[in-house]
Amino acid sequence: MASNAGRSALIVWGGWDGHEPQQVAEIFHKELSQKGFRVDVSDTLDAYKDRDLTQYTLIVPVWTMGTITQAQLNPLVEAVKGGVGLAGCHGGMCDSFRNETEYQFMTGGQWVAHPGNDGTEYTVRITDPNHFITQGSVPEFKVVSEQYYMHVDPANKTLAVTRFPVADGPHVTNGEFDMPVIWTKMYGQGRVAYNSLGHHADIVAQKEVLPLMVRGALWAARAEDAA
Repeated sequence: MASNAGRSALIVWGGWDGHEPQQVAEIFHKELSQKGFRVDVSDTLDAYKDRDLTQYTLIVPVWTMGTITQAQLNPLVEAVKGGVGLAGCHGGMCDSFRNETEYQFMTGGQWVAHPGNDGTEYTVRITDPNHFITQGSVPEFKVVSEQYYMHVDPANKTLAVTRFPVADGPHVTNGEFDMPVIWTKMYGQGRVAYNSLGHHADIVAQKEVLPLMVRGALWAARAEDAA
């Protein structure tokens, strides 16, 4: 597709194996390649310091927990500030490098709990059906997975939510409330898109979820025409 000429993505995967980072990275690789992106994949955080990140239109982090050096983190932060898109899901993007507040400032949120753990059935409800990311999605759908309790940036633009509480926990005495599941934000000139679903690769690939993941990546890359 001529309109996609020059579009490229860097996927960096690793960290805690329980989130199936390699399998999730492979899903993003396949989907972005089919949309006309040149995709590079790395399993080391040194990719952030050893590559010219400004050559990419999109970066997809798939790295849960772990630690990152300033030499690795700073080029990523500066690339997104300068306009490179950032998109990801679940702990692979918003439970990374827990000590790095600048990373959390950039991504717009941080995981803090998942009451009920894996296997919890809950509903995701689209709150902005007119955004590019959510266009064509069903208004609500069920997920059986971890229900992420997030600390979030109030500047985020929330596109989908889930209702808490479902499982028991210390949050229950606060009553019912909606927790963001999908959001967008700007970090400098860079578009940032996040989806808290995706505990395992099968959730990323779920029929209601995968289009939201892909369209989030396309939005972050300013590649809406590739949809």
